[in-house]
Amino acid sequence: MTADNRAALPRKTYESELLRLQTELVKLQEWVRVTGARLVVVFEGRDAAGKGGTIKRVTEHLNPRIARIVALPAPTERQRTQWYFQRYVEQLPAAGEIVLFDRSWYNRAGVEHVMGFCTKEEHQRFLRQCPIFERMLVEDGVLLRKYWFSVSDAVQQERFRRRLQDPLRRWKLSPMDLESITHWEAYSRAKDEMMVHTDISEAPWYVVESDDKRRARLNMIAHLLGTVPYHDVSPTVLRLPERPAATGYRRPPRDLQTYVPDHTADL
Repeated sequence: MTADNRAALPRKTYESELLRLQTELVKLQEWVRVTGARLVVVFEGRDAAGKGGTIKRVTEHLNPRIARIVALPAPTERQRTQWYFQRYVEQLPAAGEIVLFDRSWYNRAGVEHVMGFCTKEEHQRFLRQCPIFERMLVEDGVLLRKYWFSVSDAVQQERFRRRLQDPLRRWKLSPMDLESITHWEAYSRAKDEMMVHTDISEAPWYVVESDDKRRARLNMIAHLLGTVPYHDVSPTVLRLPERPAATGYRRPPRDLQTYVPDHTADL
């Protein structure tokens, strides 16, 4: 049973509803493109809370030229001297684009604050400026949605353990992720303080219970779709043309090109 005493969502039910929601996301994408809307979705939460897996399902069938994932590395020395929000502003969408932030400017309220990567003054300045910054975005017409993925300590610990044992997912773990175990309460206090200052009416926080990843993904996507005033936009009608008659083209001999060896022949 999950932390909320519900059984895990059956895979068949999950996959069926996910496909339906992903179909709606494609409609949302087309609406964004046609209307010139600008959509920003912020994914925050504890390590191993399920943000990355949800982002993957959101973008799985979307056009990467329209829906873009932003996961910024640590700032450069030059960026450290800029206004804190500056490098995030550069990533904001133009008309007809969707940007999903896999962690965002809220790094300053979480890991930077807890691990001492910023000063107390910088942290307090962030808490003062962030609501102003987000109100400016919304006032300018940006559709801003902020999701906090909440995971229990026991589930996070188990997910860390599985990642350590899985060579395909071990890259998801960093020393900083493991440090979060010993700073659980500090991160909790930082999150609570962040919410007090930045859970504003113009850009509220939406908490996603994510001990059950399947439920979390479906709940988050359904909520996003329900908060954006999109509608079905008739796609451009395309017709497959008739293939023209051959005009004598001859393919060069195969031995003039280097082919990938047939790995599958030995399976």
